[in-house]
Amino acid sequence: MYGMEVRTMKTVNLTEFRSHASGILTEVEHGETILVMRHGRPIAAVSPLTDEKAGKPSWKKPALRLSAKGSGLSSAILDERKYEGIS
Repeated sequence: MYGMEVRTMKTVNLTEFRSHASGILTEVEHGETILVMRHGRPIAAVSPLTDEKAGKPSWKKPALRLSAKGSGLSSAILDERKYEGIS
């Protein structure tokens, strides 16, 4: 595999994960994937979320722009008021 970086996954046992969760999760935030083992068997892989998975919170995403052909709602209301003689 020329030009490809081969990375090994860090492995911790469950007791170590419990004792050092904060530090381990900091490593995950920095891009490390951690394999958690119990009794010598893998039970979980903790990996960082990619931007695609994490996404932005809905309140930070651009608003959905709706558009329709024809006059706007306010124009339609004003026209209806004129038609009905309401000021």
